[in-house]
Amino acid sequence: MKSIRENYNHTIYASYIGYVTLAIVNNFVPLLFLTFATEYQLSLSKITLITTINFLVQLAVDLLCTKFIDKIGYRASIILAHLFAGIGFIGLAVLPSALNNAYAGILTAVVLYAIGGGIIEVLISPIVEACPTEKKEAAMGLLHSFYCWGHVLVVLLSTLFFYVFGVGNWKVMVCIWAIVPLLNIVYFSMVPMYSVTGTHEKLSLGKLLSEKVFWLLLVLMLCAGASEQAMGQWASAFAESALRVSKTVGDLAGPCAFALCMGTSRALYGKFSEKISLTKMMMGSAVLCILCYMVAIVTQNPVFGLVACAVCGFSVGIFWPGTFSIAALKIPGGGTAMYAIMALTGDFGCGAGPTVVGMIADNANGNLKNGLAIAIIFPVLMLVGLVVVNRSRIK
Repeated sequence: MKSIRENYNHTIYASYIGYVTLAIVNNFVPLLFLTFATEYQLSLSKITLITTINFLVQLAVDLLCTKFIDKIGYRASIILAHLFAGIGFIGLAVLPSALNNAYAGILTAVVLYAIGGGIIEVLISPIVEACPTEKKEAAMGLLHSFYCWGHVLVVLLSTLFFYVFGVGNWKVMVCIWAIVPLLNIVYFSMVPMYSVTGTHEKLSLGKLLSEKVFWLLLVLMLCAGASEQAMGQWASAFAESALRVSKTVGDLAGPCAFALCMGTSRALYGKFSEKISLTKMMMGSAVLCILCYMVAIVTQNPVFGLVACAVCGFSVGIFWPGTFSIAALKIPGGGTAMYAIMALTGDFGCGAGPTVVGMIADNANGNLKNGLAIAIIFPVLMLVGLVVVNRSRIK
């Protein structure tokens, strides 16, 4: 039996935990927004800035990764990422009380764990892609499903903890979540790491940007993030409208159902990837995504809208990991710069999708359907881009 230091399966398992860490980074603090507003007397604009800072820091890190990751190495970088995440989580429990300005303490902690999240997002996919496994697409699909399982785990376990011990003990919960990245530091220090470009010559940034297919892949990444979040960010609203329940129950019925369906589609593709063409699977998913948007737009029944939202989670599941897999096949020498710029573009799409929906809805007296009617352009462009990728030999 191979030891941990020789077995690439452990590299993949550590990467799974890395994506669970990223799920904690992105999904735990939003559960505390109302608590922060009450406990620290924060306005809605200040609460909103917490998410904005997290998003902007991760975008900045995505961009910076093209410069420094190759210089300090993948193992050191991924360990550093988990250290930032762990310190950020602990800081969230300590800094608001330790500093004179509680809000400054919260934002400092957010910046720290967002740095970790940004590095994790850039590195985990190429780390798994580099492992000597024959089923690359399957490994990538299963890997990305762990972000979804992590999202569900964060919501369910945190909600259970708050129910049993009270939301006033949230600092204990955030310290419990800090254990995940801190233990994964030990795991990543032991597992084998492989060259991202393998035997292929590493492309310079200039050469990478001259590849036509790379720009097409960036369009796919933007549409993947936008298609996912334009619907996903409004899942709770659909749930509350459909079931006439509290926001807590709405969050479980909406975002959790969306994440579960998204994770299920990624896991299923991981299991059946050898029998299904990746691009054809993605094209079929794009068609299903468009149909889900159309149902959500035209239905007068809020329950149908909720179902469409959940099924949309299933349809968008393969978009993000699938595009990474296509990139690895089309541009095997892309290296860190390729994955970092793709992550940056995907994150931009994640912000652009719900922003478009929100802005259009706001101008239509809060009608979300008007916003989704415009945002449907993202899955449509995804389908068109996939058709081009499937039919051409563009390099």
